[in-house]
Amino acid sequence: MLITFLYLVWSLVPVLVAVLFSFNDGRSRTNWQGFSMRWYYGDPLRSVWHDASLHTALTHTLLLGLLATAITVPLGVAMALGLDRWRGRVPSGADVVVLISFVLPEILIAVSLLFVVTVVSTPVGLGTSGQVIGLVTYQLAYPVVIVRARLLTIGSDYEEAAVDLGASPGGAVRRVLMRMLVPAIFASAVLVFADVIDDFVIVRYLSGDSSTEPVSVKVYNTARAAPTPALNALTTLLLLASVLAVVGGYLLYRWFTRGEKEAGRLDVFTGEA
Repeated sequence: MLITFLYLVWSLVPVLVAVLFSFNDGRSRTNWQGFSMRWYYGDPLRSVWHDASLHTALTHTLLLGLLATAITVPLGVAMALGLDRWRGRVPSGADVVVLISFVLPEILIAVSLLFVVTVVSTPVGLGTSGQVIGLVTYQLAYPVVIVRARLLTIGSDYEEAAVDLGASPGGAVRRVLMRMLVPAIFASAVLVFADVIDDFVIVRYLSGDSSTEPVSVKVYNTARAAPTPALNALTTLLLLASVLAVVGGYLLYRWFTRGEKEAGRLDVFTGEA
């Protein structure tokens, strides 16, 4: 218990301090000078709302999160369904390929994708398109693993019962199985979105001009150049988006799994059960 408490303090206190100084009235990021919303919208030049570079970084980060999630989750669900029904030696190798992003360092994947984009002749270039493809490649394993875990808990009985009652195989998947997979799909979407908006390595290597720099890259580029608390405000807004996504996803998960045994457990939500 003590170790857990110390870990939480060590992890959360710096974050809370950074959030606190995003409301500082002065330019200092170490000396408290009064509460203010100056760095969110009050300062006409340097606040997140008025500074074009900060505003662009935040909107681009959220755009990457939405695009990557919208592409990754359907692909992951389809791949999980395919692997679940695929029999033979080949699926075992496919499972290894799917999980390869958990094994390979992210920087290796980023450098490899950078090589493909810049050297090999492809319609994909640096910037938003390259970043989205890189993020989808790296994040695809999450929905596959979570949905397959859900498929194992569901089993084949419901699908077989639907076929026995007259549904076609495709109709059984669409009208029965997919509805039971909704909690896992929501969990996948939340985890992918939260991880994408925090990503640094892939988006850093595949970014183009300054308009495609997300928050993580913006913080890295300006952290040593005497930044103002506007940088704290920018990261606080990103933190808020991540927290809202996780809380909203968890509440939706509990709603869709109401009535199931141990529906409120967080380990089920994350696919670890």
